[in-house]
Amino acid sequence: MRHSVLFLALVAPLLSAPADDLRSQAGAEIAPLVATYRELHAHPELSHHEEHTSALLAAQLRQAGYTVTEHVGRYRDGAPAFGIVALLRNGPGPVVLVRTELDALPVEEKTGLPFASRVRTKNDAGQDVGVMHACGHDLHMTSLLGTARLLARLKDRWSGTLMLVGQPSEETVDGAHAMLADGLYARFAKPDFAIALHDTPDVEAGKVAVMGGPILASSTSVDVIIRGSGGHGARPEATKDPIVMAAEFVMELQTIVSRQIAPQDRRS
Repeated sequence: MRHSVLFLALVAPLLSAPADDLRSQAGAEIAPLVATYRELHAHPELSHHEEHTSALLAAQLRQAGYTVTEHVGRYRDGAPAFGIVALLRNGPGPVVLVRTELDALPVEEKTGLPFASRVRTKNDAGQDVGVMHACGHDLHMTSLLGTARLLARLKDRWSGTLMLVGQPSEETVDGAHAMLADGLYARFAKPDFAIALHDTPDVEAGKVAVMGGPILASSTSVDVIIRGSGGHGARPEATKDPIVMAAEFVMELQTIVSRQIAPQDRRS
């Protein structure tokens, strides 16, 4: 019942309906949602290549009654992204954004599940890699679909606008920027509330954890080149070993926050 618990928790605050009624209706969706989850899990796609994943999600959202726009987003090099925005306008009220990711990881699946991914492809570096939904994006998409169906069915119990976002290229940290650069909020709606989904092994099955503000966020990377000088193993003093310098560099970086910034400075 993990799927129903998650999307039930998302929609319950918006609806004037008893929890048991919502749980019953959510439970009725489990079979088709599990089928969709397994389809997504078995056919993952890497960042920047979520063509079929995006199309599947868009088709199901249209079937649920949403106005769907595909190919939302443009990367810094001008290439189009596979972002999705689905809107359900239902009278006056707040705009609530619910977001899921679309992409998978370059990981070879070895679970042995009957719906395990057997996909192999070339990554952007031309290397042959396995592809797997190893971070739960297939579960996030399934929960988004369950939320979409239930809220569309119960339109008489809430008022406002539901804005569902399928974010591409989360793993390469440029998908959200691509959608924002394409005028996400100007073209569609500016949300009053935003909900991002993520599963975690830290919370037991049947429970949902909610936290305000950003969590699990790390979208900045820095490339550092450390150059050294080679030499003979018998004369290490005459060399500049880049491995030793890199190790020292990493240790120094780790102490910037812990030893150079006051603990009371919350910006750290």
